[in-house]
Amino acid sequence: MIKSLRTARTALTAVAVTGCLVTLTPSAGADATTTAAPPGRVAVDVASVNGSGCRPGSAAIAVAPDNSAFTVTYSEYLASAGGGVAATEGRKNCLLSLLVHVPQGYTYAVSHVDYRGYGKLEEGATGTQKASYYFQGMSQTANRTHQFHGALDDNWQVTDTTGIEALVFAPCGEQRNFNINTELRADVGTSDKAKTSYMAVDSTDGSISTVYHFSWKQCPVRR
Repeated sequence: MIKSLRTARTALTAVAVTGCLVTLTPSAGADATTTAAPPGRVAVDVASVNGSGCRPGSAAIAVAPDNSAFTVTYSEYLASAGGGVAATEGRKNCLLSLLVHVPQGYTYAVSHVDYRGYGKLEEGATGTQKASYYFQGMSQTANRTHQFHGALDDNWQVTDTTGIEALVFAPCGEQRNFNINTELRADVGTSDKAKTSYMAVDSTDGSISTVYHFSWKQCPVRR
């Protein structure tokens, strides 16, 4: 039943819900000055992937041609509850550790993130999406949480945003993994427990992706 409902989801109208990312602590030397995306090649490699929602090989990364963003497309990220589904299926998580290779003389921050997916929630059921981000060796942001309430049978979208004055940039001249920690939950709540509800950010055809938008800054010239 879940698969048949997911097949039809791209024909539905998107529902947009926006939120703000928690205030971040700027890294040492960061300021409010950003610049245009650098020329040259930006590459994002998966260093490691862990979690019940993203087994190795189930997350694909692509960088925008203009170096403005990168996308993550999941193929198996779905939390479901009710209808006889095992209780362990109600919470799924994914920790991606990424190596972002940038042109010399530049550093980056992630200014906002667009999450998209599909939800099928019975009346009285709830769905939850959480996310946090951090560079290796630096403080992790607190989770930003978005909740959805049934009845829902549609695409969903949320956006986490941080102001320019609070952007956390990767330290210049250092290679530190950028870690993305996300979670999906589905809960039957007061809905009919014989019916299945679910939240998904997975896509069988590549049409649903999470978009991470870069902010760029030139590094000081070392003398």
